[in-house]
Amino acid sequence: MGCTALVLGVTGTASAHAQPRDLGRQTLGASDGWGSYGTGTTGGAAADAAHVHTVTDWAGFKAALADGGSAPKIIKVKGTIDADGPGCASFEVPGYDFDTYLKTYDPAVWGRDKNLDGEPDASPEGLRRASQANQDVYIKANVPANTTIVGIGRDAGFKGASLQIKGVDNVIVRNLSLESPLDCFPQWDPTDTADGNWNSEYDSAVVYGSSHVWMDHDTFTDGDHPDSTLPHYYGRIFEQHDGELDIVKGADYVTASWNVFEDHDKTILIGNSDSASTAAVDRGHLKVTFHHNLFSNLVERAPRVRFGQVDSYNNHFVAGDGYSYSYGIGMESQLVAEHNAFTLPDGAEAGSILKKWKEAPLTADDNYVNGEPTDLIAVHNAQVPTEILQSGAGWTPTLRTKVDPARAVPGIVDHCAGAGQLR
Repeated sequence: MGCTALVLGVTGTASAHAQPRDLGRQTLGASDGWGSYGTGTTGGAAADAAHVHTVTDWAGFKAALADGGSAPKIIKVKGTIDADGPGCASFEVPGYDFDTYLKTYDPAVWGRDKNLDGEPDASPEGLRRASQANQDVYIKANVPANTTIVGIGRDAGFKGASLQIKGVDNVIVRNLSLESPLDCFPQWDPTDTADGNWNSEYDSAVVYGSSHVWMDHDTFTDGDHPDSTLPHYYGRIFEQHDGELDIVKGADYVTASWNVFEDHDKTILIGNSDSASTAAVDRGHLKVTFHHNLFSNLVERAPRVRFGQVDSYNNHFVAGDGYSYSYGIGMESQLVAEHNAFTLPDGAEAGSILKKWKEAPLTADDNYVNGEPTDLIAVHNAQVPTEILQSGAGWTPTLRTKVDPARAVPGIVDHCAGAGQLR
């Protein structure tokens, strides 16, 4: 069975294939994760002919997003669109100079006890902020409600773009390769850890206060610029990446299916803070389903969860060098992780798959590690006795389509997940 037929059998949309398909008109199937809850996720499937666009460049893509406001629209992406076209120098404000920045905030000069937030606008940090603001405006694209963005063919996608799904309802993003944006102007924070850190902006996609979102058959990657290629300053990596997919600020009813998340450090964040103000927004929201995704060569956050009821099933996790953990158990999270497969290299322990940040029970049944059934909670507690996890998330997922046997997941997901598989 080919991937198209296999995926359709799992998602429950096989009836759409009696005749040639229009990917832009496809909608999320019934019971296919939290994105199908309530009104479901249809994106721009109802678009009239005037609101169906094929785009090949960044300006055309932004114009298509803006056309018609929240009227249903389908945007078909053809080829790879470069959102970083002008280059970092084009975003620099007059007077900004990176060498001056490095000399000014060298820990030997500035110290490590005070961050740079209070620096005035005319300072090297102020000029960095202004330069970063220019890049922010250029590479971010605001996705309106009732929109489908879909790649056409095997090579469609974006390089250096940040898709902002912010404060809207009903969005579909499918069949796209999303190469992480590079922050041209990371900020130095001497107080972040004992050694300081460079902190960057820009996720490949962020779901911020939005609902009914379907991310399907996308590939999230650092592409030609993995962290291994980035320079070091002050003895720390000049980190130019943020997340691949963040779901924050009361976002709800999201399904992420058949995606590839690869070659990244801090990959997926669900809920971005433990603070009381964040809890007031996030508590009772952040309902997200992950199924049939490939998580490959990641360091951490696949995902890290706060508050949300997150259902993660039939995913394949392939660890590489530098692996830290997969699931981060955070503030009031209610994670259900079932029927998944994990492939760990020699030297990586199964107890590291789960990472406890806060006391929050989870359900983790029928998972396989290197082909063997493994109780993830039990092995974690045995190997990390200082961070005991409790079993029982307190809820049972019902919005699932076909659940594949965990042992079969690598063979299915590795061959069928990611961009270019929908044709």
